[in-house]
Amino acid sequence: MIGGRRPTRLHRIALCAGLALLATLNAGAAPGDDTGKFSAVRGDRTSGWVLQTRSEVLARNGIVATSQPLAAQAGLQILRRGGNAFDAAVATAAVMNLVEPESAGVGGDVFVIAWVAKEKKLIALNASGRAPSGATPEHLAERGATRKMPLRGIDSVTVPGAVDGWDALLKRAGTMTFQQTLEPAATLAEQGFGITERIRNDWADAAEVLANDPESAKTYLVNGKPPENYAVFRNPGLAHTFRLLQAQGRDVFYKGEIAQAIVAKSHALGGTMMLQDLADTHATWEAPITTRYHGYDIYEMPPNTQGFAVLEMMNILEVCAPKLGVNLAALGPRSADYWHFLVEAKKLAYTDLYAFSADPGFVKVPVERLISKTYAAGLCSHIDSKKASLPQPKGDPVGGTVYLTVADRWGNMVSFIYSVYESFGSGLTVPGYGFVLSDRGALFSLDPRSPNLIAPHKRPFHTLLPGFLMKDGQPVMSFGLMGGAQQAQGHAQVLVDMIDLGANPQAASDAARFNHAQATNTLNLESNLYNLVGASLQAKGHKVQSANGEHMGGFQGIWFLPAGNDSAPTASTPATEQPVAGVYRGASDHRKDGEAVGW
Repeated sequence: MIGGRRPTRLHRIALCAGLALLATLNAGAAPGDDTGKFSAVRGDRTSGWVLQTRSEVLARNGIVATSQPLAAQAGLQILRRGGNAFDAAVATAAVMNLVEPESAGVGGDVFVIAWVAKEKKLIALNASGRAPSGATPEHLAERGATRKMPLRGIDSVTVPGAVDGWDALLKRAGTMTFQQTLEPAATLAEQGFGITERIRNDWADAAEVLANDPESAKTYLVNGKPPENYAVFRNPGLAHTFRLLQAQGRDVFYKGEIAQAIVAKSHALGGTMMLQDLADTHATWEAPITTRYHGYDIYEMPPNTQGFAVLEMMNILEVCAPKLGVNLAALGPRSADYWHFLVEAKKLAYTDLYAFSADPGFVKVPVERLISKTYAAGLCSHIDSKKASLPQPKGDPVGGTVYLTVADRWGNMVSFIYSVYESFGSGLTVPGYGFVLSDRGALFSLDPRSPNLIAPHKRPFHTLLPGFLMKDGQPVMSFGLMGGAQQAQGHAQVLVDMIDLGANPQAASDAARFNHAQATNTLNLESNLYNLVGASLQAKGHKVQSANGEHMGGFQGIWFLPAGNDSAPTASTPATEQPVAGVYRGASDHRKDGEAVGW
């Protein structure tokens, strides 16, 4: 009997189902073990855009947004302990090395654009590594590479720039040292963390690569396989690296025992990296490049990155749209013409990107010309509103990348990106130190006509892009979008979402995106977008295919909204503890594990 009544057939079915579920759980299965078979539809929000995945996170004392919650919480911990956005960015990045080792780490590179509130100044840091001393086309030819750079292995490795970048950032604008900022990551590496479904999927993609290097297999595989979902993973070697950096600073990495271990690994595999290559590593402070789009000033990194492609694409959208009778806001993202125009602008910008981008210390890159409105106007005739163009085929960089952004109560805003390039980089782990070496050197060219031809101490073409938005000389948004060749075209898409279409940062993140591969001229559309406009775009001559979020990049952003007189501080709060004069609005991409957190 149930509640004094005889059980009905529905009651009996429900009871049996409950007992069956209980039996399953008792047998060792757990909720989420088989989500691939879960077939429910998603619920709706109560207001606004009903498909938005989550609300923006609003806070006034600080926000951290990145693609993994434990890393975001580590940055927030530093903010709550009195650190500023620069301190929190380093703490967040260090944890990301542990929890997303396939994407980024101390063996890779860093780029930063940041607003320094007390100076009212935007700064930019290039902490990307250079080719080793013996990295020449002749050396590669002796190793069997004559037409194309190796994607993996020691010949793809560049000198790591990340740790020097962390150090430079803290010394330039931080308030803490490695002793404080690396503590959350060191502790977590010792104690271990739970493997999420998304991270496990990314990890599994590189299992074969990891198995080829005994130290990588020892560090990152469990009985020869990637760790399972929800398993606890520890990395004592990486913890040791962090502890050494806490005790001895950046020099232990570039002049001390870690440097010696990196060079020993290189020489054992036939590489050419020397101790002097590491000792000579120093990040460079750059002037960010910019263009104005509909009243906003967009800032990107100069070469050796793909930053100018964002600005060129935005210029084409602004200058050519009225010439061709296109109004993006009026068309909207349910129109095939809207997407056609964006894709055609992307093709033109990436043609120049692959033709010109290289290390400006070795070749002249005509950035000022490429990001001018005049140059964009000259490209308008290349866009046919009814027909897709055929771009010159060039290789499209892939990539595993981490983007994070932090803002604090003093008004500092940091846009920070770093990577080991391919999933688990070169696939080579430094024995005893728990980190992989980047394979960013794979993006050099072996074509003697290319400005990106490999040479000793040269920086390769880079995909990494921290973005920043200003208006009337004031900071508006720190933002970024990871994912190889998706980054520049992804920046443009989310900016149009916000500036032209009025989306909030979270809605712009959630909205369907495209990824156009220049090499194959393939237009990948997320499935709902494909269902909406795929046939119409195909009719215009686009080579269209349906895709999921795997290659659409992971967006993170913090928008600053200044407040009026109602935000005046109370007399009882010390000046050093006042919140920012406004509110931060944080967003984090649902395509990743991440979150925006604030206080």
